[in-house]
Amino acid sequence: MNAFVCSCAGPNPLAIRPRLASAASDYHRLSGGRGVASRVMTFCRRNVLAFFVTVASASAADAVVHRELPYALPKNERQSLDVFAPAGSKGRPVVVWIHGGGWQRGDKSGVKLKPQAFVDRGYVFVPINYRFIPVVKMQDMASDVAHAIAWVHGHIAEYGGDPKTLFVMGHSAGAQLAALVCTDGSYLKAAGVGLNIIKGCVPVDGDTFYPGLQIDLAEARPGARLPSSYRIKFPEGNDRELSSVVHVGKDKGIPPFLIVHIADNPESGTVLQAQVLAKALTDFKIPVKVLGVPGKTHVTLDSDLGVPHDLATQAMIEFVAQYAR
Repeated sequence: MNAFVCSCAGPNPLAIRPRLASAASDYHRLSGGRGVASRVMTFCRRNVLAFFVTVASASAADAVVHRELPYALPKNERQSLDVFAPAGSKGRPVVVWIHGGGWQRGDKSGVKLKPQAFVDRGYVFVPINYRFIPVVKMQDMASDVAHAIAWVHGHIAEYGGDPKTLFVMGHSAGAQLAALVCTDGSYLKAAGVGLNIIKGCVPVDGDTFYPGLQIDLAEARPGARLPSSYRIKFPEGNDRELSSVVHVGKDKGIPPFLIVHIADNPESGTVLQAQVLAKALTDFKIPVKVLGVPGKTHVTLDSDLGVPHDLATQAMIEFVAQYAR
């Protein structure tokens, strides 16, 4: 982990020790006790302590665009998707994009240059909408994402895409939902498909791959509001169920991951969350790469995706090209 000089008082590392023990317990249960728990505990303790000590849319000119396609009935705005495809395309790799917005706001229309970046390289780009808290629970939002993916798998050939070459990506809240659906196969199974239809997952600057840890970090800060907004969104007893880290396991069909995060603000928690998820994937020999992008904020990391020579965009394009073969 890179060194960061922290000039402000931060939360007490001792306050989150119970969560580290909980993480280790989860791994012990999932791994059958083969030493993974102790390695995760050591990893988390070392990195968390280091953390505190050092702490619009534009479419391509040649794209064929189909908007407001429903993936659930009755048809409604929040359960719909758009398709951007190269003109005359057939059997092209497909990127499903999940927008952010704190699980309470946002829209698929805010994709900016992303469709152009992927379509220009011959890929089909599918941004989706989903319902929000408090109208639905987090599990319902993950179900929406899974049903959108299942719809894409069943229909994307009609729009020039290859249903056997799907990639799932998302930013912020969308990163959490992407990672969850790509590790907990129950959501896709309920939608009638399996994890085996996903070629790769790219969560971008997510801070809740292990929600309980982020909750403890937020609530341990001096003057923090209790309960934190994270606890409201991830109620006690549901945080492990909604953790992609907890669901990582052997022989589940979990796809390769590219985990992208900002490099310059460790207090956001996205650096630590990326490393914890990557450690879990590595322990179960699932291919994973972590990319920390310097000079970006949580907002600009997303808004700059598609800008020429953008580091994160290039890495995502290369990831698709590598695993689409």
